[in-house]
Amino acid sequence: QVQLVESGGGQVQAGGSLRLSCQSSRSLPGLNAIAWYRRPPGKFREFVARLDRGGVPSYGDSVKGRFTISRDSTGKIIDLQMNNLRPEDTATYYCKALTLRVDEYWGQGTQVTVSS
Repeated sequence: QVQLVESGGGQVQAGGSLRLSCQSSRSLPGLNAIAWYRRPPGKFREFVARLDRGGVPSYGDSVKGRFTISRDSTGKIIDLQMNNLRPEDTATYYCKALTLRVDEYWGQGTQVTVSS
């Protein structure tokens, strides 16, 4: 089992920044990857960012250049730094862990609201 807890969500005005954190019960070296997804209101869930066990990041097209995913020294906290936020970034953000067995675990989500 992998337990994931997201935090850092809130409301911010357009152009501002917000930092989300995903706390994992298992460190990244013991996982294949940790990723962030989001579901905007009335839309499908979409990929935001991913960090594999080797530390290689990848990003969805809509956030590339604005968001940065990173890990702390323990490998159990995965941050998503969000800059230049837009109203279109309003969504519930979810953390997902992929185990070495390719099992998926999801956090409960944290709400981000960007106002104009």
